[in-house]
Amino acid sequence: MSTIARLTVAEYDRMVNAGVFDQGRRVEFIEGKIREMSPIGPEHEFAVDELNERSVLSVVGKGVRVRIQETLGLPKLESVPQPDVSWVRRETRQKPARPEAEDVFLVVEVADTSLGYDLGEKANLYAAAGIRDYWVADCVNGRVVVHREPSPSGYGDVKSLSGNQSISPLSHPEVVFQPESFFRPTGS
Repeated sequence: MSTIARLTVAEYDRMVNAGVFDQGRRVEFIEGKIREMSPIGPEHEFAVDELNERSVLSVVGKGVRVRIQETLGLPKLESVPQPDVSWVRRETRQKPARPEAEDVFLVVEVADTSLGYDLGEKANLYAAAGIRDYWVADCVNGRVVVHREPSPSGYGDVKSLSGNQSISPLSHPEVVFQPESFFRPTGS
């Protein structure tokens, strides 16, 4: 009988530091396993750029650091995800380690080819870690799926918003976004 060998975060970090992965290879470490990440297409890039710009402009001076495709540390879950956008406490710059769940205000994954993964396994991972506010920007359907009320078994509150409906991060309700602003206008 064969089994899959699971790694620890420390073992994964040693592999990264040793240059085991090609620079152009996109991988992420989830629940002890190294996962290939989908290539980034133009709609994905557009959405990440819009989220980045709108996020940075919205949180200047509010104690938030906006991170783009940088790792979070979820050591209890042997995971080092790389969300497309995360809002973390500004003071995490002073920490020697990756921001962890308690440092996170918001996580956003942009999905063009990874929708099932982001709404399924990724959502379960972030819920188990206690990430209070997780959004999936669905490029295919032009909507944002908002996940809140995390528990070890998943999110208790999941809503799909689109068009000019308003959405605000739990941590900063004064910041208001419309899902349509994250996506390229139809026909462009």
